Amino acid sequence: MNLFDETCFECSKLITTKYSTSFSIGINAFEKRFRYPVYAIYGFVRYADEIVDTFYGHDQRQLIDDFRDETFKAIDRGISTNPVLHSFQQVVKQYGIEKNLIDTFLNSMKMDLDKTAYNGDDYKVYIYGSAEVVGLMCLRIFCENNFTLYEQLKPKARSLGSAFQKINFLRDIKSDYEDRGRIYFPEVDFNNFTEQNKSFIETDIKKDFDNALEGIKLLPRGSRLGVYVAYVYYLQLFKKIRGTTANTIMQKRIRVSDTHKLSLYFKAMLHQKLNVI
Repeated sequence: MNLFDETCFECSKLITTKYSTSFSIGINAFEKRFRYPVYAIYGFVRYADEIVDTFYGHDQRQLIDDFRDETFKAIDRGISTNPVLHSFQQVVKQYGIEKNLIDTFLNSMKMDLDKTAYNGDDYKVYIYGSAEVVGLMCLRIFCENNFTLYEQLKPKARSLGSAFQKINFLRDIKSDYEDRGRIYFPEVDFNNFTEQNKSFIETDIKKDFDNALEGIKLLPRGSRLGVYVAYVYYLQLFKKIRGTTANTIMQKRIRVSDTHKLSLYFKAMLHQKLNVI
């Protein structure tokens, strides 16, 4: 079983490196014992997201329902022939990740099959399920069954997940609206996306970032740098978006170059050595 387990975690690692250079570099900043578990979380959420975002021409509703069923079967059985689900179920059991967090995440994924425009309540529900609970899953890993610390940092982890998701929404406005017909931000007309609309969203994101940073500083040292690296990557992306006009982000996807990401990584390491975080 050791070889099978390792192979499954390596599959989740491959998925992470293929889909996200930002998270891949950030995960390398974790102490080694945290890396496989975080890869497992990313692989799981990435594949669920793929079902609703890219598997057009197939019965996506049936596929996400099947994925849910197989996920909970894997957790109950303690094994799966699906390598992503096998590695994920191991992490769920080892760190006590609650089934309701998993269910909430999958419900949010399914919302993308039904909704194209989100109101205020739906928006909050979606962000909690699609991003905040993923932050809570990772927090379970970082706290290593220290339940007092977990409860203390839960609001901060939710803020970080929320900030990341809202930035993703801003970055991907063009593809979400034009390719998928989705409008995540409530009461925003993307045929007339104004600087005022953009500024309002950015103010909300800034609050999430400020709250999240307080929590990052309280994380155990073995996980703190990796989370901080992801934070500074997204903060830099946020700064680029803030410096871009509303009209421009409706026309193209804003990104941070891999070279810049590498420099941010070394700057984050310096901050840790100087006890800035």
